[in-house]
Formats: sequence, structure tokens, C-alpha cells
Amino acid sequence: MDLDTALQMCENLLQPLAESMEHPEPNRLDVKLSPNRLPEAVKLIIDNQWGYLTAITGLDHPVAAAEGAEPDGILEALYHFCNGSAVTTLRVSVPYANPVIPTICEIIPVATLFERELMELFGITCEGTPTTDHLILPENWPDEVYPLRKSFTGMNQS
Repeated sequence: MDLDTALQMCENLLQPLAESMEHPEPNRLDVKLSPNRLPEAVKLIIDNQWGYLTAITGLDHPVAAAEGAEPDGILEALYHFCNGSAVTTLRVSVPYANPVIPTICEIIPVATLFERELMELFGITCEGTPTTDHLILPENWPDEVYPLRKSFTGMNQS
């Protein structure tokens, strides 16, 4: 399947679920989804043998709040699927106040490794993931300290 055909096929599959779609580069399709649509979108990609999961990455988008207020913003989980040189990224945004997305482990069991990384480093809860043990950080790492959030400034030395 050539690049354009692959991207068009994925776009057609995901169009009914998407909040928006864009092509940031000639070989890429970015699909913005609500969190509740994520498992269905992943299942469509896998069931139609469009491609394979290559990575799940997190992004932190803080927003400066009014003076004296708690900082606000969103966290994003990006699910990258490849089919040859075609890349489709499913983008799911959640607020800092409730950073919860559904697991995709029932569809792609190995995704638990990526989900554990999201939970540890960004504080995004992957609801239903089978394993929540630490993957990267030490077991005694403090709760609610997420080293890949932009607000992280290091650990205080006492």
C-alpha cells in the first residue's frame, strides 16, 4: 500500500470518531479524539490491520492562571501507529484536574509499558491498565511528583 492510500484509508476509518484531523507533514495524519473514543479508534486500526503501535508519548501544556490561582492546563497522550512510512497519531487531551484516559491493553496488551510510563512521568491515569507498578522511577518516589511535567523543578534536598 502506498503512502497516500495508507493515510486515506486511516482517515476514512477514523473520521466518524474524530474531533479533528490534520496532516502536519506529508506522511502524517494527526487525529484528535475525546478520551472515551480512544479504545474504539485503536480497535479500528488493529481490526483493519492498518498498522502497529510504535509509541505512546505524553505532552504537558500548562496554561498560566490568574495570579494566586493554581496553574491550569492540559496533558496530552499521543498514540503513534505506523504503516510503512505512514504515521497516524491519535491525540487525546485531558485536564490537569482529571487526567484519566481508558487503557488500550485489552486491544494491545504490550501497551501497558507505555501506559505505566504515562502514569509515572506525567500523572495521566490509564484506567484499567493491568499493571500499575513503577516502571522507571524508584518505588519510593513521592506520589504526585511527575518529572516530565513542565512544573517539575527537581527534588528538594533536605
